[in-house]
Amino acid sequence: MPAPLLDRFRAQAPQGCGCGRKEVAECFEEFSAAIIDAVAPHAAAVKLQLACFEQYGPPGFKAFRHLVRRAAKAGLIVIADAKRGDIGLSAQAYSSAFIGSPAGMNGPLRGLEIDALTVNPLFGQDGLEPFLDDCRRHGKGIFVLVKTSNPGSAQLQDLRLENGSLWYEHLAGLVDGWGAGLIGAEGYSSVGAVVGATHPEAIGRLRQLMPRAFFLLPGYGAQGAGAADVAAAFDCDGLGALVTASRSIIYAVSDADFAAAAGEAARRMKEELWSALG
Repeated sequence: MPAPLLDRFRAQAPQGCGCGRKEVAECFEEFSAAIIDAVAPHAAAVKLQLACFEQYGPPGFKAFRHLVRRAAKAGLIVIADAKRGDIGLSAQAYSSAFIGSPAGMNGPLRGLEIDALTVNPLFGQDGLEPFLDDCRRHGKGIFVLVKTSNPGSAQLQDLRLENGSLWYEHLAGLVDGWGAGLIGAEGYSSVGAVVGATHPEAIGRLRQLMPRAFFLLPGYGAQGAGAADVAAAFDCDGLGALVTASRSIIYAVSDADFAAAAGEAARRMKEELWSALG
């Protein structure tokens, strides 16, 4: 957090009792709201990492909800990076909370009204069905973890199967099938894929395997990926992918000018991407 912001909220927190969740959450909200407003002219979407807010309990979740609405009001697509996954009723509950409508006493309630959610595919098709149903029913989207940006992902995702293909390639085929019934007017599905920008050697192959899936590409900036690394994720019209940057945008500077610096970093990133795409 920028020092001036942190100092102000630290002064408001109770002393010596291990409290301060409310002040931390309010600090996060003020910081993130300023970032959202600053990057809105340059960005297509905002991805909120739910874990950063959940760790502070109800005040953190309240801040998360406020920021979802702030980003939507700014005209941005709102993605919840929650990586949810389960089976049966549990999967339905996760889906209802984020992209659907939970059941109320006298009819459905409003959910968080997120536009898209990251999901874990390890439970297979029956674990994905509630999310697919809500995509269809509510016009929402999901991004299935296929090839994540962290180095340790290779322990599982790069395993070679008996037929010679890699595990993540097999998963890409499943994602293509799951999204086949959810193709929109522009030719892309509501079922997208998380593909790490830090794996440029895999991106082109995955685009071949998932021609109708939007790619969500984390790892740009602080994790080391650049514009040239993600070019193969886009189609010939420059569509089909969302490149996400976190630390290189939100922590562009750590002083009182953090929001303006974030907006400038987002503008530069946009120009870098368009230049790489030609």
